[in-house]
Amino acid sequence: MMKPILVFQTDFTYKESAVSAMYGVVKSVDRELEIIDATHEIPQYDIWSASFRLFQPMKFWPQGTVFVSVVDPGVGTPRKGCVALTNDGYYVVTPDNGSLTHLKAWVGIKEVREIDENVNRLKGKNTEGVSVFHGRDVFAYCAARLASGIIDFQGVGPAYPLDEIITYPLLEPVLKDGKVRGIFEIGDPNFGNLWTNIPLETFKQAGFKYGDKLNLTVTHAGKIVYQQRVPFNESFGYVSKGEVTIYNNELMRVSLSVNQGSFCDTFNLSYGPDWVVEFEK
Repeated sequence: MMKPILVFQTDFTYKESAVSAMYGVVKSVDRELEIIDATHEIPQYDIWSASFRLFQPMKFWPQGTVFVSVVDPGVGTPRKGCVALTNDGYYVVTPDNGSLTHLKAWVGIKEVREIDENVNRLKGKNTEGVSVFHGRDVFAYCAARLASGIIDFQGVGPAYPLDEIITYPLLEPVLKDGKVRGIFEIGDPNFGNLWTNIPLETFKQAGFKYGDKLNLTVTHAGKIVYQQRVPFNESFGYVSKGEVTIYNNELMRVSLSVNQGSFCDTFNLSYGPDWVVEFEK
């Protein structure tokens, strides 16, 4: 049987050698293991983004793939290191600090186990006294042992109740009196688009159709920061360069963009639970 692929995401960047050290640990366990980068550009300490980025691509990978997510501002503290098995058959090696929020809510977690560092922590190489690099010494090492077959899932460590998994609250969109309200849930950092938590299906239920112009209001911490009438289109190219459009993103959620520009930068907008967006005809 082919061994599972390891897919890594971190907030480490490539500015120094942390990523290389993790991959060296993996290859020292088993040179046959395949390592793929998801991203190492998660915003610093942004556990919410780490959670969303785990969910975003996962279903497109072969079942059994082992995802390693290291955005860990609490490294070295008593927070748990864990491996979760999702309902659809993927493994996630991560600190249990909120990084499993979207997977637990939108996919479901079948079982979670705390990493037993007595067994599944790197030893030797003068690493035993290090408390600040669990990405290398715990998560990469444990993931490699799991993917290589040295340990099975039970060999990770003891299981613990699913309701003990640390999660952030997820806000639900609201359709009322012809208005659809949600939040900007995440951003597209390269192109400056903003993705809402509103499924396309909710727009359909509200009677909104491609080609409509909708009144868009964005509030931040209760203050209106953007208000405009904006067209709703299938894609960016239905408006001229530099113009704003509402569109349906790759996850079937309503999003905002500036054609060949940055919606975030142009209007100084961002994402999070206090960035509320409302649409109406």
